[in-house]
Amino acid sequence: MDTPLQEPTFWILTALAGPPLHGYGIIGEVASLSEGRLSMRPGTLYGALDRLVDAGLIEVDREEIVDGRLRRYYRLSPSGNATLVDEAERLRHNVEAATARLGNLTPAARPIAPRPLGGLA
Repeated sequence: MDTPLQEPTFWILTALAGPPLHGYGIIGEVASLSEGRLSMRPGTLYGALDRLVDAGLIEVDREEIVDGRLRRYYRLSPSGNATLVDEAERLRHNVEAATARLGNLTPAARPIAPRPLGGLA
C-alpha cells in the first residue's frame, strides 16, 4: 500500500476485522473503536461500503430480511486484511518515531499540554 488510508476507511476496515457486521453495526463499532472521535452517518457509510466492495477490500457476507428491509452484512476480504495489516504497521512505525523523539526531550523542553477551556481548576 503506497498511500495512507483515510481515517474513516481505517476504522471501517478495523470494525470488520471482527465478525461480519451490517451497516448500523459498523457505525456503532466505528464509534466505539474510535472512542467517539468518528461518528459516521448512514449515507456516508453506505457510499464508503460500496467503494470498499468495488476496491475488493470488503465483501458481502450475507443478506437477510429484517422487518421487511434488506440487511446486508459485510466482512473484511483477504486483500482488506492485508491492507489493514500494512496500515497498522505504518501507524505503529509513526508512533514509535514520535515517541522516541518525545523521549529525547528534556522535561523543560516538552510542550505544555493544553488545558480545557472553562473555569479555573
